[in-house]
Amino acid sequence: MAENFQQEGFYDRFFSEVNTRLRDLEEKQRLLRDKMLLVTKGLIGEREKTFNEIQELKKNVEKLKMDNERLKEIITRLGEAVDKSARKEDLMILQKQFDLFRT
Repeated sequence: MAENFQQEGFYDRFFSEVNTRLRDLEEKQRLLRDKMLLVTKGLIGEREKTFNEIQELKKNVEKLKMDNERLKEIITRLGEAVDKSARKEDLMILQKQFDLFRT
């Protein structure tokens, strides 16, 4: 009978220890799940933020391309206008020739 009582005590301690370990594992699993959820939320938030920044940068690049094209057109027109207009030196030469004909 004493032996039977010792076996019951052994089984009680064994199952108590198993239950404690099981609760510890469940708690660790719950904590890991919570951490994983936090990390996932952070990653999703960071991904959305990065996506929005990339979209904004794409818009800025397109705007800069359009501005660059407009500036090229303006410079081309100015170059053509300068070529068509008389230079100061040319005007001075013409003025001297005109003065020679007057005298």
